[in-house]
Amino acid sequence: MFDRFIIDDRETPRFRVHRSAMVDPEVLARERAAIFDTCWLYVGHESEVASRHDFRTRRVGGRPVIMTRDAGGQVRVFVNSCPHRGMAVETRSEGNGRFLKCFYHGWSFDTAGNLVAMPDDEAYGPNFDRQNMCLPRPPRVESYRGFVFCNWSSTGPDLATYLGHSRTMIDLVADQSEEGMSVLGGTHLYSMRANWKLLVENSFDAYHAMTTHQRYIEMIKASGRDFSRRQQGPAAAGVARRGPLDLGDGHAVTGSVDTSGGDVMGALGRAFPDEETRARHKARRARLVELYGEEWTNRMLGGRNHLIFPNLFIIDLVMGCTIRTFYPDDPDYMEITAWQLVPNGEDERLRQLRMGNFLTFWGPAGLATPDDVEALERCQKGFAAHQAAPWNDLSRGMNGNPINSEAQMRVFWRRWNELMTGEVLPPEPEVLFDPERDGRRIAGLAAR
Repeated sequence: MFDRFIIDDRETPRFRVHRSAMVDPEVLARERAAIFDTCWLYVGHESEVASRHDFRTRRVGGRPVIMTRDAGGQVRVFVNSCPHRGMAVETRSEGNGRFLKCFYHGWSFDTAGNLVAMPDDEAYGPNFDRQNMCLPRPPRVESYRGFVFCNWSSTGPDLATYLGHSRTMIDLVADQSEEGMSVLGGTHLYSMRANWKLLVENSFDAYHAMTTHQRYIEMIKASGRDFSRRQQGPAAAGVARRGPLDLGDGHAVTGSVDTSGGDVMGALGRAFPDEETRARHKARRARLVELYGEEWTNRMLGGRNHLIFPNLFIIDLVMGCTIRTFYPDDPDYMEITAWQLVPNGEDERLRQLRMGNFLTFWGPAGLATPDDVEALERCQKGFAAHQAAPWNDLSRGMNGNPINSEAQMRVFWRRWNELMTGEVLPPEPEVLFDPERDGRRIAGLAAR
């Protein structure tokens, strides 16, 4: 395994990543142990198991899990493996039922994970310890504002500490409805023959939008969208910044601040189809201002691409919000899962516009996701020559331009490098999150 992955030269300035990190199986094995087995990983949103006895199955950190809501209304997470012989207890992706029954020998569990029935249980005798034969649990499961995480390690910080300033970015999403947020039905599952870290970079890379997604940009222009009225971040001292921010511990965000007064809906959304829809968006904005104040609302409706290290993105572009997570099976292959998150109680016209924007941009037949898959798979093919051409460059913005920058990617890579090698590289001071400037929220609205 290559022993130096990062060049972080502040004098030149220059930031480079060695391409062996994208192709070496030993690197992936180390990532699984040092990153995916120790960090908090996203499981799902509480709204996905809205009713008692709802369940969802998925992989988290390469392991099969079941997320349920038990009879008492508590959200729980289990390892999807029968304690008897190891078979996956539930093979459906979702459903509702009081019991989870193993197909192999018929052992049944309630949605709190307890073993409640087993064929021929008399054969096990009166001293058989059923209590220790419940569905296995990850060592730790916690949630923040509806986002459920698990950790495969029993040591390390709790979730709130781990998230740190990322909680502010989650608040900017969760505050968008007085009735809460929900994941819509349907899951976008796809794969990519590329290294997972390329998708980390791509998921908050603004540099590629005008070239890779030219077809989408032209379509938006054809809808009547006037990009001269685009969102802008105010330059006044003390006002929340746009562009990348280092949230600490590998978490990062890049975003904007909406000062349009409601004339646009997201940086990349199509034009309002009529004045009535625009008026409804402005009415929604006015209610948010009433609840949270002008500054927080401008930040909320500015949109952001937010990484929770290592592999969760909450990409809220206002015209749509996607939750995206992914996991590598091989150095050059990953599987991606994505969902749409929406405000409960949203005006129907605004919901229709959101759905159209979401599907057109992120959907399976959209104009963005297939472009990104193609671009990253071509990168991976180029890495076949990594010994002759060994370095990727992520230096954009190191010359003092914090807005048109790749600082958010460098935040990820420094944390990745620290966990993989033990080398601690200093942050870029100009993009460090400032709680007073970047995290202000009006009194009485602390995160629930």
